Amino acid sequence: MSTHESVLEKPTDFLDRKAVLAKDPNILTAIYDEDVNMAVWQRNHPNEVMLAIEDFIQQHPKTAKRLAVTPNTTHEVMYKSFGKTPYVTTLADDIALIVDMFCCLFEQKRAGLRLTVLERPMCPRFHVDLIPCRLVTTYQGVATQWLKNTEVDRSKLGQGNQGKSDEESGLFKQLSNINQLTQGDVALLKGENWQETSGGGLVHRSPAISDGEKRLLLTLDFIDF
Repeated sequence: MSTHESVLEKPTDFLDRKAVLAKDPNILTAIYDEDVNMAVWQRNHPNEVMLAIEDFIQQHPKTAKRLAVTPNTTHEVMYKSFGKTPYVTTLADDIALIVDMFCCLFEQKRAGLRLTVLERPMCPRFHVDLIPCRLVTTYQGVATQWLKNTEVDRSKLGQGNQGKSDEESGLFKQLSNINQLTQGDVALLKGENWQETSGGGLVHRSPAISDGEKRLLLTLDFIDF
């Protein structure tokens, strides 16, 4: 089954949902609020991490790994996949922190980790995921784009676009409706399978990537229910 919802109908008991953003990592707990469909920890990487990211992309330019990790096994799994080097250790330190936060927040024993170097958009059309929740962070490059609930016509998702582009289908009214995360942000995106979220999951897409640029994307998903 695809993890993307095609066309969504607004339920009669529809509750408008919003994104919340803050520089405090505790903002991520707001994902449990009924009226929130995205919680974002806004952060900037220190120079040490930025240098490690650059080295990682240079040495592993074709990375597309799907891994199962726990907070305690993240380093081991990263070393097994990419070798034990200083830059892998620095990157694994940061990833282990995020895995620990994700698993603690959702009471998960482990997480499904996807680490990918991208040269083109992974999901270029606006969509909603058929999952409970996903963590997304862009280590390098342009980050995820999203639409506010109040500024999107969900009937234009999937086949509802009638073959037109997102910009032409009527999904949103103007380009200024498109919001974008920032490199380094850690975001939790509710999908359609989060409790009572049907019709309110976050509408988002992968950004366009300029020729010659690379994007390093990390996502975490539930694999234990």
